[in-house]
Amino acid sequence: MFGGGSHRRAGWGLAVFLATGSLIVLGPGTGSADAAAACGGRQVKTVPFATGELRVYKTHGYACAVTVAKSPGARRQMAVTLQARGGGPVSDSGLFTQQAGPVTVHAINRCVRASGSVAGSGASTGWILC
Repeated sequence: MFGGGSHRRAGWGLAVFLATGSLIVLGPGTGSADAAAACGGRQVKTVPFATGELRVYKTHGYACAVTVAKSPGARRQMAVTLQARGGGPVSDSGLFTQQAGPVTVHAINRCVRASGSVAGSGASTGWILC
């Protein structure tokens, strides 16, 4: 009775370990594929700025945003914020090498706005998807 459950837990743990190990082995990518994989859906807005770009995606009633550095490399301050109209902002910021985010908000029939920055330079969208 307990043996089957422990095998399932062990299998789940192995799957998580392998997935995590795969991410470590693959290492940093080009930026665009990583951002698309992080958010999923279709890209609806790209706002370039001097040190990177802000990307907004939409899928199944949700909006997602990432800020991607133009030149991945050294850790530097990056941030991304996404807000649905009538809701509070959701942010990710810190010292990153490639991207900040993804951040996701529920956006069925709601406008959203996003902003992002890399090393002090940034951009925002204003209200979109209205």
